[in-house]
Amino acid sequence: MWFRGRGKADRAIAAYQRELVDTHYREVENMYRQMRMWRHDYRNHLQTMKALDTPIKSSNAMADAILSSKMSLAQAHGIDVRVDAHIPIKLRISELDLCCVLGNLFDNAIEANDGLPEADCMIRVYMDMKGTQLYISFTNASSGGKQRKVGGRFRTTKSDEGHGFGLVHIDQIIEAAGGYLSCNSEDGASTTEILLPQS
Repeated sequence: MWFRGRGKADRAIAAYQRELVDTHYREVENMYRQMRMWRHDYRNHLQTMKALDTPIKSSNAMADAILSSKMSLAQAHGIDVRVDAHIPIKLRISELDLCCVLGNLFDNAIEANDGLPEADCMIRVYMDMKGTQLYISFTNASSGGKQRKVGGRFRTTKSDEGHGFGLVHIDQIIEAAGGYLSCNSEDGASTTEILLPQS
């Protein structure tokens, strides 16, 4: 009986240890996932800080800075960029979240043009109020790597393990703000549309 009881206790301890290891693994995995997301967005914040004197005047300093910075980057890649942005009110979304959304959308649009003939490369950005909601639209030429939603979250068809964190972060921000997001790809172009409530 003593050996039987000890064996049962040993199995319980082993199961508990396995559970601790599994929990620790999940925590470490989550920590590294968060670190990759922060690193992805930190680059956008630095680029925004450099763009103080901006050619884009939307009436929102943060939007002007990130859009101007990314527009210059895209043009350096030979991409035809047109931005039409009007933000006449103070936004409910934080400047940090706005920087993440616009920066990641622009990064994805630039990357989508990779491999295309320069004559076909293009990015179109439009921002304005629609009633009480901020409307954001990004349209870009695309050579592949379509975006799609899986289980309510954005995923990408690209195989790069680090790619897609920006999309996931955008999705989280929009969901937290009670907004709407859609992405469609057809005829060599992709369009991402966002609506953010401001009332």
